[in-house]
Amino acid sequence: MKLTLAFLQIVLLLPSFSFSIRTNYTSIFSFGDSYIDTGNLVILYGGLATTAPDALITKPPYGMTFFGRPNGRASDAEALGLPLLPPSLAANQSFRRGANFAVGRATALERAFFVDNGFKAITSFNISLTVQLGWFDALKPSLCSSPQECEEYFAEALFIVGEIGYVDYGVMLLAGKSVDEVGSHMPQIIGKICAATEKLIDEGAKTVVVWGIPPLGCAAGNLVLFARQTGGELEPDTGCLKDLNQLSKDHNAQLRRALARLAGDGSGVRIIYADFYSPIIDFAVAPERHGFDAGGAIRACCGSGGGRYNFDLAAQCGMPGVSACVDPSAYVDWDGVHLTEAANRRVADGWLRGRYAHPPILSTTD
Repeated sequence: MKLTLAFLQIVLLLPSFSFSIRTNYTSIFSFGDSYIDTGNLVILYGGLATTAPDALITKPPYGMTFFGRPNGRASDAEALGLPLLPPSLAANQSFRRGANFAVGRATALERAFFVDNGFKAITSFNISLTVQLGWFDALKPSLCSSPQECEEYFAEALFIVGEIGYVDYGVMLLAGKSVDEVGSHMPQIIGKICAATEKLIDEGAKTVVVWGIPPLGCAAGNLVLFARQTGGELEPDTGCLKDLNQLSKDHNAQLRRALARLAGDGSGVRIIYADFYSPIIDFAVAPERHGFDAGGAIRACCGSGGGRYNFDLAAQCGMPGVSACVDPSAYVDWDGVHLTEAANRRVADGWLRGRYAHPPILSTTD
């Protein structure tokens, strides 16, 4: 029996669309970092009791607007409209309907790259995109028993290569590298994302959603941490750091070109580019038009420090004494990096219906 996935069921409540809609994916398999992690980082740390800085997501007020408690998700949201997939590292779970391999702080590049180049601000876990694909390979025998069966099974699944690359660039920036130096590694990062997409296609995937990265210059944390390092020039229409946003734009442009080459190989595979940049820019340019407070686009809801951005690296969301704003739905930025549930819902809506996805996720035509 095919699963009509939760994030597609909403279409049943809406008028008919001019494009064909597919709602019969049997499963979802997702990869990426904290934007889509459903609990793998917490499992790696051994549960909710950890005091490790990476695991602040295990502390209140994370989860306040949806689950009512911390739940191992870095964003206070429903993983951008996607169903609540079990983390792949969870024990005693059935993954026939899908698994989430994403981990908070995951990178596209291998951990060895950062270690060999002397970068210190990298997690102690080996959780790169390549490692996540290895977890997927290890899970396959429990899902299908022969190459043909696997190919048929994965042809009916929806694959998601979620946001990845943000942490790669962030680690290098935190180490004091210039934006130009960081950008020099962009082809390697793009190559890892495309290699992952190609591998999934080789496994039998027929529909793959690949996320771009958000505007790095609009995150409250980056506005505080990297203003001096980037020269501090702000875009007049958004208030975001110009150089960091250009880095995001360049990454996304290269990624789209590379994905277009993959999609054009005649294999019949549908590769959907999920634009994670444009919606956040739209929110920053005209927050009130999208339902947010005028000051809520680039100011963290959960944080400390006050001022325009409400972010302090020494008093981050989840740390003792740090609280969230009264109404998170009035904000775009949740904790200085991740989005609020309200912002995520608007992004998801744009991906499902096509304003921010190319082609729309709910369309079977390009």
